Order: sequence, then structure tokens, then C-alpha cells
Amino acid sequence: MSTAFRIPMSGRSTDEEHRVSSPLELLFDLTFVVAVAQVSAQLAHASVQGHALASLGPYLMVFFAIWWAWVNFTWFASAYDTDDVPYRLMTMLQMGGVLVLAAGVPAAFGLTEFTAIIIGYVIMRLAMVGQWVRAAIEHPDGRATAIRYAVGIAAVQVLWIAWGFLPVELKLWTFLLAALLELLVPVWAERPGMTSWHPHHIAERYGLFTIIVLGESVSASAIGVQAGLAAHGVSPALVVIAAAGLVLLFALWWLYFLEPAAEGLRSKRERSFFWGYGHYFVFASLAALGAGLEVAVQRGAAHAEVSDAAVEYAIAIPVAVFLLMLYVLHAPLVPEVVIRPLKTGIAILLVLLAPLASPWIGLVGVVIVVALAAAGLIATTLIDRALTTHRA
Repeated sequence: MSTAFRIPMSGRSTDEEHRVSSPLELLFDLTFVVAVAQVSAQLAHASVQGHALASLGPYLMVFFAIWWAWVNFTWFASAYDTDDVPYRLMTMLQMGGVLVLAAGVPAAFGLTEFTAIIIGYVIMRLAMVGQWVRAAIEHPDGRATAIRYAVGIAAVQVLWIAWGFLPVELKLWTFLLAALLELLVPVWAERPGMTSWHPHHIAERYGLFTIIVLGESVSASAIGVQAGLAAHGVSPALVVIAAAGLVLLFALWWLYFLEPAAEGLRSKRERSFFWGYGHYFVFASLAALGAGLEVAVQRGAAHAEVSDAAVEYAIAIPVAVFLLMLYVLHAPLVPEVVIRPLKTGIAILLVLLAPLASPWIGLVGVVIVVALAAAGLIATTLIDRALTTHRA
């Protein structure tokens, strides 16, 4: 089907049937594959050198820029995607900003130099301002909300540019302030009226980004295997950790999609901010897990100098955060969560206690226990569902 040169931008229907991600959205996501891969690789590199804690701040800051840019595009597209020529060109500009940001990730970690990150981020955000300006002009019913978005986003970008010139001792607190203001812009902008985002479309888009981050974790594990093989060849520890890591990632994918969100978002649209914002911790934990698995595989091949305890917690903590947030985000949306809170709590406890057993079971055993805890949560949940269905 040919693309129209211009289609007047108006709010799409929230009840539109069979609403799925467009080819343009999928292409847009590919640029974030690059950005997530960069930030995960830098965290893994820092962890191998024993600097995981020192790099955690830059990791969370850079990941916020990546995540927030994706979030803003995704929710705007859900409400206003016209897929005409101007819309596509503006999206291409945003993609360029993502790639500039991704190119600046190594400097942000190694030199705490954020110039390229800021430039890429501002490119993306100013393109987003352009989209909102167009929505304000062409969609009178949503004009007040669109103007608020455009003004709010543009104002915060001034602060981000100024942030790049601040001394190091002021950067953290100013970053927290700017990030808070970014999060408040949609809350303030949508007070005159909520945009017409599509609940099933949004749930699918978040699911796809979850798959992207999980895919980067699989890729990171493969990179760790390559490094281990190149340094010491095949070893039992390398094989077992790699296999357990794959089981763990597969289990986390399974768990995420056990909890449907679309119907909850449709019936409780007012809770969308909580659900959407909370996914920062879901995505960031999965990307950090990829870095942890990469280092674990290298450590299993005796190719990393970092301690076993550091590697074990680099796996256990992200998994625990993911499991906790999976429950926390879905509990307010649905009458009853699929994965029971007691079982989730037991799984989180097992995951966090596993590194304490390291003197007896070693790194290999810890990774296996974490993977089995996630797999066990799936098994018990499926058994619960089967018994409930049988009783009904």
C-alpha cells in the first residue's frame, strides 16, 4: 500500500480493532537495539574490571535517556501515528538521534563525558516537539494537551543542555531534577485531556521492547562465550553457565508474558503512568542481567578477574528486581495477578540467598539456582492455572 504524502493528524480511536505495531515502529526499535547493546556492553566491560558499582550510576543515567526517548515516541505514535511522509521523516530524525546517543555511550562510561549523549537526546526530543506542534495545529480537540507537551519537552531540553556544562559534583543532583521534570511533563500535559493511546497497542509495544532487551542479553551471553572460548577453550563451567543463562532468560520471557496488561490498561487508563514508568526498572534490570551473564560466562572460563560474589549479585539482583516489578506493576491493573505474590516472594528470596551459598555450590551452582527459581515460578503458576481451570 502506498504512503500518502500528508494525512491530517488527529487522535486515533482507542477501540481500533487489530491495532498492532507498524513496520515503521519496528524499524524505529532497531535503533534502540544498538543503544541497549552499547550500554549493556559497557556495563559488562566495567564489571570485568571490577568497577560495576562505579559504573552503575552512568548505566542508569544513560539507560534513562534511551528508555525515555522510546517511551515518548511509543505513546505519541499510539495516539497520533499518521504514517504519512512528514511523520516518517520526523521519525527518521529521531532514529538519527538514537544512533548519536548510542555512539556516545562508551565516552559516558569511560570518561563520564556526556556530550554526544546530550546531543543525541536533544535531537530526539526536539523532533518529538515538532510532532507535538503538528498535533496541536491539526487536531483542535487535543490542542491544549499537545501544546503542553511541546512546551514542557522544549523547556526541559534547556536544562539538559545546561547540565552538560555543570561541574561533576553537581551533575548527579541536576540529573535527578531534570529526569523528574521529564517524568512530570506527561502528567501535567494530559491534565486537560488524556491522549487517545491504544491499550492493546501499548501492551504489545512494551512486550516487544522486553523482547529486545532480552535479545540483547542473549547476545551478551554469546559474546561472553566467545571471549571464554578464545581465552581457554571449552570448559564444563562455561557450558553449564551458558546453558543456565539461556534457561533463565527464557524463563523471564515466559514470566513477563504470563501477566497480560492490555485489558487492565483499557479499563484503568488512569493507572497507565504507574505501569508505563515502572517498566524502566523492568527494562534496566534485564539489560543489566545481560551484562551479568556475559561476565559470568567469562568468569566460568577463567577469563575475568572479578570476584565470584560480584558476578553472582550482578545476576541475582537484576532478576530479583524484575520479579518484584512484574508483580508490582500488574497488581493495580488486574483483579488478580496470574503469578501469586507468595510464590513471587519465595522466588525472590531464593534468588537473593543463592549467592550466600556460593562457598558450597560455586558460581555455577548459583546461576543454576537462580535459573531454577525462575523456572519453578513458571511451573507452579501453570499448575495453579490448571487446577483452577479444572475446578471451574
